[in-house]
Amino acid sequence: MSAPENPDWMIETVKGVPEDDVMRRVRALAADAEDSDGNPPLSEQTLVELGTGDDPDAVLGAYAYLSEGEGRESGELVGVGVAVQPRSAGGTGTLELVVHPDYRNDGIGTALLGVLGAQTDLQRLNAWSHGNHDAAARLAERHGFAPVRELWRMRLVHTGEVPASALPEGVSIRAFVPGVDEDAWLAANAEAFAGHAEQGAMTRADLDARMREDWFDPTGFLLAVDARDRILGFHWTKVHPAVASRTTGEHHALGEVYVVGVVPEARGTGLGRALTLAGIAHLRSLGLEAVMLYVDADNTAAVRLYRELGFTRWDVDVMYAAGAAAG
Repeated sequence: MSAPENPDWMIETVKGVPEDDVMRRVRALAADAEDSDGNPPLSEQTLVELGTGDDPDAVLGAYAYLSEGEGRESGELVGVGVAVQPRSAGGTGTLELVVHPDYRNDGIGTALLGVLGAQTDLQRLNAWSHGNHDAAARLAERHGFAPVRELWRMRLVHTGEVPASALPEGVSIRAFVPGVDEDAWLAANAEAFAGHAEQGAMTRADLDARMREDWFDPTGFLLAVDARDRILGFHWTKVHPAVASRTTGEHHALGEVYVVGVVPEARGTGLGRALTLAGIAHLRSLGLEAVMLYVDADNTAAVRLYRELGFTRWDVDVMYAAGAAAG
């Protein structure tokens, strides 16, 4: 389905997985926006949902293309909006938008939101603003969205020794084994994040999609297991390669505390701290001096632990919900 929105551009909507060329251009657009803004505009899960099509009816993409005109060729992708429907009857979905830095302040973001709103129920979607830029905050306010959640990005720059932390008795750490550990890890992840709408709902398709990414390295996917090899906790690490940005210069490779989880029965034993330090030590062994992570601002126990380890707040992503009371 397509609809002209402006003499300079038009919007096309597609349910499910777009064509490979479109997906390639979505990633390129997201990379240009990240280079300009310093934040990835589309979350990893949104890109997974858009690229895998586990449930084609659950994903609606709106794509803004340039129309032919003086000094430009038609067909350049300049804006993307993605609405991911809730996975359960009472749940909430996700809404994310990105407009190319060279084509902002021309109404494209508003038009993308309008097209998606005409075809889906925005009241059931939560919108992310990565970096919470002023333009996104203004767009959210104009359409009745108010902030409901803060996700902090924290960073550690550390060249000294990583402190040791003893594992609980009878627990050891080993690497994830592809083809063996998937189902057991998914079960442990669901237990560890039973109250977390995104991480706790991870499916086999979600896991497989991440394992196909270039960054996936099972040696950095650490599992804490008991004597029977039951997974009690895990620390999945990630490495972001070095990049050269036209706006912010050269950036060294960066490690990430991608996800740390402990099943309920092993909480209060110090396992979370031990796993966090083991993952940081693994990243340091790769020559990475800087490590980042995401954490909910209201997760006081995790924030306290990370601050004790030397992490400081670096940036913030904000979730907006339609109809939520401000403040």
